[in-house]
Amino acid sequence: MEFVTDLHLHSKYSRAVSKEMNLYNMALWGTKKGLDILSTSDWTHPLWFREIKQELVEDTEGIFKFKNDKEFKTRFILSVEISSIYSQGGKVRRIHNLVFSPSIEVAEKIQAELIKRGCNISSDGRPIIGLSSIQLMELIYSISDDVFLVPCHAWTPWFALYGSNSGFDSIDECFGQYADKIYGVETGLSSDPYMNWQIKELDNRSIISTSDAHSLPKMGREATVFVTKDEIKNFKPSYRDFIGAIKQEKEGKLKIGYTVEFYPEEGKYHYTGHRNCNFVQDPKTTRANGTICPVCKRQLTVGVMHRVEELARDKSWPKEISKSNPYGVKWMMDPAKKHPPFVKLVPLNEIIAESLHSTVASQKVKELYDNLCNSLGPAFQILLKTPIDEIRLHAGDRVAEGVQKVRSGDIVILPGFDGQYGIVKIWDDKKISEKHEESANQLGLDF
Repeated sequence: MEFVTDLHLHSKYSRAVSKEMNLYNMALWGTKKGLDILSTSDWTHPLWFREIKQELVEDTEGIFKFKNDKEFKTRFILSVEISSIYSQGGKVRRIHNLVFSPSIEVAEKIQAELIKRGCNISSDGRPIIGLSSIQLMELIYSISDDVFLVPCHAWTPWFALYGSNSGFDSIDECFGQYADKIYGVETGLSSDPYMNWQIKELDNRSIISTSDAHSLPKMGREATVFVTKDEIKNFKPSYRDFIGAIKQEKEGKLKIGYTVEFYPEEGKYHYTGHRNCNFVQDPKTTRANGTICPVCKRQLTVGVMHRVEELARDKSWPKEISKSNPYGVKWMMDPAKKHPPFVKLVPLNEIIAESLHSTVASQKVKELYDNLCNSLGPAFQILLKTPIDEIRLHAGDRVAEGVQKVRSGDIVILPGFDGQYGIVKIWDDKKISEKHEESANQLGLDF
């Protein structure tokens, strides 16, 4: 059995988040997309926490469903992103961590302890606190041994464990005596598992992927898929089953089967650059020319790819290994066989939008998306397993071709930098070609 999860989301109580991000809509879209488990998100926020307690009831231990629910397959787990801003080692650190709670009761105790320590948990669904990562670990583990913490979007320059501007060079440096309780990291949109496989201290830690979505359509753009170790019929996993899988417990019933990835080049910080100066460079150019912007002479925002190369065990990375399955899906494999495979996808609504020369917000895209999900099953199933001929029958040649191209990785990419999303296109066109040529010339690349 498979369980598709998105363990990091945000509610309407977080800054810059759609007001439609409520529990009902999240479950509705989760069911449509084929997401079995979603983060409740933001459970430190008092108003949102009240809604969680009012609308949800425990289904299995630590996993929640709607009261009297018969409509949704999707369930919830308690996780929240917490932003720690503090000084350590003579440098300001800004670290975001994803904290899981095994129960409502434990979550309430963590809320109370944060308030006692002067943290304002009412201003934002993703609270900003002055506690260090070590102090946060000390706090949550003083309340329960069943809590769990995963560093968020581990490579983002400004707010992450390995961030180039405010992070650390190692898990030990960031989490001190609690480093052995960090069992995994979240890739973030600007890195993928292959990049994380190059870091020695992650060899025996899990690499998980989540969407960090601020709106309903973005949910599941990255996901972690758990599978049962043995064929178990009608298995209903608990909180401990999912956490045990991330911990890689041998006696557990679940393990991470694979992850679904955003193309990391599409992430906002993949390459080094300056958005205001419209300047971008790849890691090779950064190594040669440094990190000073040639336009404004100020410090560039060092990209994720360059930062990973800085901390990688070897400067020469093993060649990427891929395998295609009978559905034409290109799977990326770990040559060291220490981590599960992953697949890079473009969300179904984005494929449809480009196929129809429209936007993801247009009515015709929404209608075709819903029709496909109603006819062929959840979006993840359509992207990974539905025969192309069936997609063609229900959506036409161009959508079918788009799905096929995404499965095989036959797409066009222009990397993002300094807070600007990259561009991923299924079909090349004059505009994207011109941008590629301009960027390639700037980077000194062959085009």
